[in-house]
Amino acid sequence: MRKIITIGREFGAGGGEIGRKVAKELGLEYYDKDIILQTAIAGKNLDPEQVRKWDERVPKNFGFAQSLFDFYNKPLEEEIWQAQRDAIRALANKESCVIVGRNGDYILREFDHCLRVFIHAGFDWRVKRMTAMMDQVPADQVAGDVRAVDKARKKYCEHYTDQIYGDARNYDLTLDTEKLGIDKAVELILNAAETL
Repeated sequence: MRKIITIGREFGAGGGEIGRKVAKELGLEYYDKDIILQTAIAGKNLDPEQVRKWDERVPKNFGFAQSLFDFYNKPLEEEIWQAQRDAIRALANKESCVIVGRNGDYILREFDHCLRVFIHAGFDWRVKRMTAMMDQVPADQVAGDVRAVDKARKKYCEHYTDQIYGDARNYDLTLDTEKLGIDKAVELILNAAETL
């Protein structure tokens, strides 16, 4: 039976690193933003530059202008969401894997063999961690980036899923990397994955 692990995360909490380590330990494929977007672009013939521009952003021009000027076409943002959703489902149907981000927990909510994880940590800890990783960038700029990415992910999640971003009820396991650390989080996910 396939094992699918989805990892939602706050920016800077270590979700990507944890996902790569879990995939390596379990011998699974690892999929993140870049791979999922490539798959989505290939499947729907979307323009890569347009996709990158609109990635994880909420549509801004629904309403009168959209309906007046582009009545018969879906907005680009909707096409990207559907393409990513289709790509994630195709990957999960094809093989065992770890999927980081892209609301994979919601998209694969009906999959019985899926472990849904959310990685979070305190704001100051995440800023400190990201500042250490990007030592050429001032801490106040990093803090602004952390806030901006968190806000964008929250709006994106709520717009497309009608769920509250980071709400523990949407996951099987939520982990605070500030308290547990990256390696302990990996260990806990590996233990939980044994039951899949």
